This record gives sequence, structure tokens and C-alpha cells, in this order.
Amino acid sequence: MHGLIGKMLAAAGKRDEVIAILLESTAKMPGCLSYVIAIDPKEADAIWITEVWDSKESHAASLTLPEVKAAIAKARPMIAGFGDYHTTEPVGGVGISQG
Repeated sequence: MHGLIGKMLAAAGKRDEVIAILLESTAKMPGCLSYVIAIDPKEADAIWITEVWDSKESHAASLTLPEVKAAIAKARPMIAGFGDYHTTEPVGGVGISQG
């Protein structure tokens, strides 16, 4: 499995709009086992995204999907930057099939 944990920084006051765009585009991503979007309770414009994929290749392929490309283009003007970003190797957990 392939995992990612990343912090995205929305432009001031745009966090809810960015989250709505992210949620719209995540329904059908082959190989995605978990995609969690969370707000940072201490930082008003920060979003944490935690992803688990069946493979690194599935994650890369997701970035070529028309829906994902459109969401990135729509959200880009409202993204101020990115914070911490970590790649992980999930081994299991609630809601994650261990294949």
C-alpha cells in the first residue's frame, strides 16, 4: 500500500470552498482505499489530507483522471501553499483492506 499525509493551505477565508472542491472530486478514484480531508483546529486556513492507495501507481494514475484535473484547476487559485508532506507505507487499520 501507499500512503500520503499532507497539509494544504487555503487562501484566507477560502478553506471551505477548497474542501468542497476536494470532496466533489474524490468519489471515483480506482485504487483509493481511504481519502480523508480534515480541518486543522488551530490554523484557520489549513487542511490536512490523508490518503491510502493500493499502490503508488494507482495514486499517480488518479492525477490523470479528468475529474481530478478539473478539481485541481478549480482549486488552484484558492490554494496559498502547502505545508508538511509525508509518504507512508500503511500496513492496515480500520476501513483499510490488507489485501
